[in-house]
Amino acid sequence: MKKALIICYYWPPAGGPGVQRWLKFVKYLRDYDVEPVVYIPENADYPIRDESLLAEIPRGITILKNRIWEPYALAGLFSKKETKKISSGIIKAKEKQSWLQKLMLFVRGNLFIPDARKFWIKPSVNYLSDYLLNNTVDCLITTGPPHSLHLIGLELKKKFKLPWIADFRDPWTSIGYHKKLKLTAKAQQKHKKLESEVLNEATHILVTSPKTKTDFSRLTQTPISSITNGFDEERVEQSPLDEKFSLAHIGSLLEDRNPLILWEVLAELKHELPDFEHNLKIELIGRVGDSVIETIEKFGLKKNLEVPGYLSHQEALVKQRSAQLLLLLEIDSEETQVIIPGKLFEYLAAQRPIIALGPKDSDVTDIIAKAKGGHYYTYADKQGLKEELRKKYEAYSMSGIANTTGDLKQFTRRHLTEQLAQVIHAM
Repeated sequence: MKKALIICYYWPPAGGPGVQRWLKFVKYLRDYDVEPVVYIPENADYPIRDESLLAEIPRGITILKNRIWEPYALAGLFSKKETKKISSGIIKAKEKQSWLQKLMLFVRGNLFIPDARKFWIKPSVNYLSDYLLNNTVDCLITTGPPHSLHLIGLELKKKFKLPWIADFRDPWTSIGYHKKLKLTAKAQQKHKKLESEVLNEATHILVTSPKTKTDFSRLTQTPISSITNGFDEERVEQSPLDEKFSLAHIGSLLEDRNPLILWEVLAELKHELPDFEHNLKIELIGRVGDSVIETIEKFGLKKNLEVPGYLSHQEALVKQRSAQLLLLLEIDSEETQVIIPGKLFEYLAAQRPIIALGPKDSDVTDIIAKAKGGHYYTYADKQGLKEELRKKYEAYSMSGIANTTGDLKQFTRRHLTEQLAQVIHAM
């Protein structure tokens, strides 16, 4: 068996989407002759926790832990609320930002390069150097964000001449969040320099979308593989479909992804379709931006809105299967064409029709089409969105909305882990 040292920040009991990808890879790697050794922070300040995920860690694997110092703890002395929001990626619109949030964003972007976990780089290189002097591994794997973990891999590769896979769950300097950090020209240049060094020094690069592969191919000659996220074939408690015409969104719905077109369409259908107002339920599960709730209320949909907060992964899987329709919402920008949310694949596994809104030419479009999982609309196609919701409501009112029936094997975690193992064995 090959032995892979996997360096990651998000690991159970962390919750949210960041933990899923490598938890699931580790779960199946042994089936493809790869023994994982996982290195994680011992005392990470995770913005979301989900204790239920601890049960998914395979028995007997080696987990190395080392303490981390995170400046969010210090920032919390000024405002725990603002610190938690920024740590979770919740950033208000520029005109609504307080002076404190503006200051914290400036400090985060310009002093903590590439991110606030930079202080874990040197201690990790020292800790893992001691480990590697006494233990043999066949390759290193780092996964980001946080992209500071790639700098750990960079130093270890130089020191031990080991093959190194850099996994980008999200892009680095081209992601929308990056532009909100109030970067000086010098800081932006430093980010790009570090990104370039990682892309060109890595032995192999992993990305989660075809468009990210295309974008990175312009920056490096390093081999790149696109391995998407996926879903696990697991038993989920059966739950009856909602009696209401429910539209459920699972996961964070932050300020920039506020789908005005959707709330406008639902408000119009409220006045056009009998009993629509009585039957409609908008369920936003997870962290929700204040402006999203304000907008829904502005369109007269307050009585139809439910915001239960964060649910455990298992609870979220049940919700996905009980919803009449599942909402997939992305920012309308060129940068988000490359973003394929991890929840898309769990939505597909739930087999409830997806209503997706996002930018033109998104990678999501092809995946939904291949899986026959629902419909994708751009923010310019209000009429198409409205007609589809009208059809779905008519089906709900008559015989009910049927499950989707596409072939999903290519998106299973086991199949995707096999692709990863092929990359590892080829190194």
